[in-house]
Amino acid sequence: MSPRPEPVEGPHRVLGVDGCPDGWVAVAPDPGRTRVYTAPTLAAVIARAEQDGPLAHVGVDIPIGLPGSGPRQADLLARERLGRRRSSLFLTPVREALETPDYAEAVTLNRARTGQGFSRQAFGLRTKVLEVDALVRAGGRVLLEVHPELSFATLAGAPLAAGKKTWAGAVERRRLLAAAGIVLDADLGPDPGRAGVDDVLDAGAAAWTALRVRDGRATCLPDPPEPLPHGLTGAIWV
Repeated sequence: MSPRPEPVEGPHRVLGVDGCPDGWVAVAPDPGRTRVYTAPTLAAVIARAEQDGPLAHVGVDIPIGLPGSGPRQADLLARERLGRRRSSLFLTPVREALETPDYAEAVTLNRARTGQGFSRQAFGLRTKVLEVDALVRAGGRVLLEVHPELSFATLAGAPLAAGKKTWAGAVERRRLLAAAGIVLDADLGPDPGRAGVDDVLDAGAAAWTALRVRDGRATCLPDPPEPLPHGLTGAIWV
């Protein structure tokens, strides 16, 4: 079973990571400066961030712990809390479906295990989901599953009205992060490459949740995390 992260005392760095067209984009809210990194793999973007100092926690916007049947409790509880933004969270397909490269076959397998299909958009995440799964199962690092819309809803006190790809939504999300001490400047340097505005903001939200875990202020859905196959657990941190 994946270890439950413990609060860390002292000024330890954290990282928030989200997928982007070039692979992964990551935000580290370091004292005095918010750093942004990109790399083609999750392991590589973590390694880049660690060149600037060790990391206490890494929050990743991707499912961690894949179900063998039925929906994960983490997904159901998070969708309930997201309210108007519930469609931003996909129900995680079962492992067998995600390990199948053909979309039609994957939907058939998932329907047999859960009674439900899933969208092509959700299937499009399979490569990144399996990449994270392989890294977690290899051991050596505790990765925290986060969901940026849940983080922003917690920051704001309610699910946000505007979508993250709208101008109003981007402005509001950037403002919320800045108020929490995660300032994303207009000039982020050579990174984040082709990462979209929403990708960088989502990575910032993941970093905010990682800070809460570090400081012992975070909660998880469900609590305790749900046991899942292969000795893993499923929980979304916020």
